[in-house]
Amino acid sequence: MDKPPVLEASFLFFKYGDETLLGGVNFKVMPGDFVAVTGSNGAGKSTLFRLILNELSPASGGIFLFGEDLKHFKGWPRIGYVQQANPAYTSSFPATVEEVVLSNLYSRIGLFRPVRKVHRKSVLGALRLVGMSQLKNRMISELSGGQLQRVMVARALVSGCELLLLDEPVTGIDAEAAESLYELLHKINRDGVTIFMVTHDIGRCAKYVSRVLCLEDGTIVELNREQLERELLNKHRHR
Repeated sequence: MDKPPVLEASFLFFKYGDETLLGGVNFKVMPGDFVAVTGSNGAGKSTLFRLILNELSPASGGIFLFGEDLKHFKGWPRIGYVQQANPAYTSSFPATVEEVVLSNLYSRIGLFRPVRKVHRKSVLGALRLVGMSQLKNRMISELSGGQLQRVMVARALVSGCELLLLDEPVTGIDAEAAESLYELLHKINRDGVTIFMVTHDIGRCAKYVSRVLCLEDGTIVELNREQLERELLNKHRHR
């Protein structure tokens, strides 16, 4: 029996006041996909993310996670989320790399219960996966932007997520660190994690992703290779 889409939007409408930002968005993300969503500023990429995370409610239509209506979805440990880097927040946050990753296991550990060896082993495994285990005792305020994003990916993965959501993951990090992060995400995807990523950096990530969706004029279209090449040349409207 075929598996349902990991993520699906069906005739998704969203309005800010009288302005229709999303006007009937439809797409499916299948198991194993690595999807990049692009679009101009104000096209609705961040709004789409907030709808997926159930922080906003659509005017009509629906979102489905693993075949289940978002309204009734309870399997949030299956979803990992990495938001845009916020150096102002992390520069004064008093936590080590290990503590930050461990924080995503608190729902499993239980309130006021001790951290057990198995939890620390899971954290170390996630940090090894992203190449950050040697810095587990470093304060996150001491990390570079690229290192911090790797820690946040580890934090998302430590719960065993099947779908990884990333919101502009390379914003504020240098070109070399961005390329390295995309290579890491490509490996994570090959290892079986489905990835859905919003990004302006389509030129650099295009060689790593399996699909590219473009938000434009309230709708979403999937770009084929020829359309993507025009997108990279900065030229485009899509039918």
